[in-house]
Amino acid sequence: MPDHEFSPNSFEPYLDSLRHIVHCLEPGLPFREVLRRVLCSLSGDMPFERPHIVVQNPENGSLHLSMAEGQTSVPHLTYAPGKGITGQVFASGKPIIVDCMKSHPDFLNRLFERSEEQLRTLAFICVPVTTQKRSGEPDSGRITVGTLSVDTPMADHEILELRCRLLEVVAALVGHQVACLQEDMVRQATHYTRQDDRPLPSVLQAMPSIVVLSKSMNHVLHHVAQVAPSQTTVLLRGESGSGKELMASAIHQCSTRASRPFIRLNCAALPADLVEGELFGWQKGAFTGAQQARRGVFEQADTGTLFLDEIGDLSLPAQAKVLRAIQEREIVRLGSERPVKVDVRLICATHQPLEKLVDKGLFREDLYYRINVFPLFLPPLRERKDDILPLAEHFLHMFSRSYGRPARRLSPQAADALLAWHWPGNVRELQNAMERAVLLCENELVCPCHLPPALRSAVGDDAPAEANGRALGFHEEVGQLEKKRLEEALVRSRGNIHQAARDIDITYRIFYYKMKKYGIDYRRYLAR
Repeated sequence: MPDHEFSPNSFEPYLDSLRHIVHCLEPGLPFREVLRRVLCSLSGDMPFERPHIVVQNPENGSLHLSMAEGQTSVPHLTYAPGKGITGQVFASGKPIIVDCMKSHPDFLNRLFERSEEQLRTLAFICVPVTTQKRSGEPDSGRITVGTLSVDTPMADHEILELRCRLLEVVAALVGHQVACLQEDMVRQATHYTRQDDRPLPSVLQAMPSIVVLSKSMNHVLHHVAQVAPSQTTVLLRGESGSGKELMASAIHQCSTRASRPFIRLNCAALPADLVEGELFGWQKGAFTGAQQARRGVFEQADTGTLFLDEIGDLSLPAQAKVLRAIQEREIVRLGSERPVKVDVRLICATHQPLEKLVDKGLFREDLYYRINVFPLFLPPLRERKDDILPLAEHFLHMFSRSYGRPARRLSPQAADALLAWHWPGNVRELQNAMERAVLLCENELVCPCHLPPALRSAVGDDAPAEANGRALGFHEEVGQLEKKRLEEALVRSRGNIHQAARDIDITYRIFYYKMKKYGIDYRRYLAR
């Protein structure tokens, strides 16, 4: 590595990255999101590749890969403490520098499928992540909870030691965050307990498909965690497509009925004359075509949870029978006079203003008060813009895996289009837009042309280069082209400046200088 790594100017991007990492550790973000951002920052401006974190499984003591930069899922690999470089660092609590991967006998290369060339040209640094033991524990001191590792270009050992010390600073910050998280978990476990005194499970742990960053949705999840362990009836309010069914599933998964049935029924999707049969079932011969008995959703959900979506569309006769089922905890099948006892936890949802329907006589007032015990309002997507890009990337990765397509990332222009749209169809519309984009995209980068036309019109299609109503001059047009090439390289490298410079065959110093010249912030392109 050239000596300029020790020059004052060369430390500027490192200090910027450390400042960004400190900002990532501020409270308010889920812990895994914090770790993801930290790993992205490590590979963004520092000479580090494939940063990853390994933690210990508390049940069997083995070590396993927990998170790797740029990967939404990680391979199921385990390490034994003391085995390999990672296991040695975890067991000793001391960092290890591998000057060359290929020549070190303990480097196992079990992750990332590094090529022979990479093994010959890369070094490896692994440092422990430690936390302070809580007061009152025996042998109070620091305890190793995991390791933080990176690949890095080979260099003189003195330079590798400098990089190792830098990585140790980051690991210390992560360890402090782990300690704060553990304290919060202890407080929450003390405050929120089930009837059997077990700690309340995390909503995000029970439902990994929930993707939220906005304060408003985190507030909703807080209430979900509060109401889930109870038997209380919940009424989910919000526009169509805002995620009411997903929240209902989260309530069930975090409840004491999680192992029991979760039955869904969309009351608006059935003709009025069929709703009663779907709700309560029928006996054989109850009507023409009833050739055998059938259980309704109340019976199917017995001992579990019943989710009635769009309950505001129920007819008045059906509302009366639902009210009786809730009050008496029993139903009567069509064609039968024998009541059937049911034990059901009820969750309802609607996008309609039930209060106005009650005033118009279209919804029973007594049923309204029966289901409106614990109302939860889900804000529309346009009011929680912080969730748009994380959700878009979640759907992008989901459909890429499902369809075997190459699309992996959003271009800055596509991200701007998503943020500018008002999303009348909410999360469901965003999901459909990303499915379309995955099918149209022929490479790994999703651009505005892959989005629905309405979204492209929100920010305007690409226009000929003009400035103040005139055609751009030669130098201005060259500058725009140069800026565009830099941005495209950052998109491909997911914000890794070193990789971006190599991709377009210029030096890191020139790339960094031109970034500053054109006001390009590499953090905008970090892998999310």
